[in-house]
Amino acid sequence: MPEIQRRKSVTVPIGQVRVGSSAPVVVQSMTNTDTADIESTVQQIASLARAGSELVRITVNNDDAAKAVPYIVDGIREKGWTTPIIGDFHYNGHLLLTKYPACAQALSKYRINPGNVSIGRKDDDNFRTMVEVAVKHQKPVRIGVNWGSLDQALLTRMMDENSKLSEPLDARDVMMEAMVRSALDNAEAAERYGLRRDQIILSAKVSGVRDLIDVYTALAARTDHALHLGLTEAGMGMKGTVASAAGLAPLLLAGIGDTIRVSLTPTPGGDRSEEVRCAQQILQALSIRSFAPQVTACPGCGRTTSTYFQELAQQVQNYLTESMPEWKKLYPGVEEMKLAVMGCIVNGPGESKHANIGISLPGTFEEPKAPVYIDGKLAVTLKGDTIIADFKRILTDYVASHYGSGKSEEPALTTH
Repeated sequence: MPEIQRRKSVTVPIGQVRVGSSAPVVVQSMTNTDTADIESTVQQIASLARAGSELVRITVNNDDAAKAVPYIVDGIREKGWTTPIIGDFHYNGHLLLTKYPACAQALSKYRINPGNVSIGRKDDDNFRTMVEVAVKHQKPVRIGVNWGSLDQALLTRMMDENSKLSEPLDARDVMMEAMVRSALDNAEAAERYGLRRDQIILSAKVSGVRDLIDVYTALAARTDHALHLGLTEAGMGMKGTVASAAGLAPLLLAGIGDTIRVSLTPTPGGDRSEEVRCAQQILQALSIRSFAPQVTACPGCGRTTSTYFQELAQQVQNYLTESMPEWKKLYPGVEEMKLAVMGCIVNGPGESKHANIGISLPGTFEEPKAPVYIDGKLAVTLKGDTIIADFKRILTDYVASHYGSGKSEEPALTTH
């Protein structure tokens, strides 16, 4: 498969994580706890980090939140996580960062939305103050332009200029250009106030898929700053997942994007880590990065009236999810493993041969046996009521023998 040629960008160190074209595309997420609730925030950051979030952003919106930040960072470090914690500031960030230097020091990066820090209204004093704090503490900054809070003075001026043209542009095109210009102008200002180019990440986030593609394509062509990608509000469930994949994939395949977030709206009480897994799956589906073994499973048809293969596929997927935090430490490379759980004889054996481990379960009216293929060769045929347990044992043995310290070229079997 041809390698994707990443757009060349400046690499930005954020704690122990590097963001830029010389580093892998980084997955990040954001908490939705009350930051002042230290214990809940620490627990959620740990959950996101465990799921694979390499950067985690938290809201810093008031005095209590700013006071809590150092304790949150300490709590995460005490749990053994080195995940960089990013402070998300709007409106009063200049006050909080100067009033609470321990907060400014504890954070690994600041996110500034220029449309919400006085840019375009009177002067850029608040923006400048935040940048100068970042310079003092040597912290990188993401300048995050958002179409929901775009510099209105800039947009109004550009709309007025556009209206005087003999052939005015569409209002949507003016909005896209205003976002790009806002990001570039504020990055230039940040450098004037002391930040280095390797301390600046840019984003220009929108909610529409086509808008996302267009604005980042334009931005990437005009700067070598590292870029953070993502829809600003992707939505819930399938809508949010599909929209994020549809928007991110063309950009990532074009080599655009150094760090991503999938901003899913969780169900009430839902798992915040779902957005991390979604981002990972997008990168893995595009063969950009590997995070966990992948399970190929057929959709089912009239040949698979039994739900047995669906149950096995689900159990295998759950087993992988539960095992990966430990496997990542013990078995380097296991994230590249491919599995196949197929439901009948039509494509079952063929798909199984293409996987590291594959099983072809019997379809309706087929002989009640399940051939298992290991690295393309028929290794064993399972029968009876213990197929699921037997297959999981074969999987466990394969991981230990092929990715552990005692790697083996021979299939590891525990069932005959």
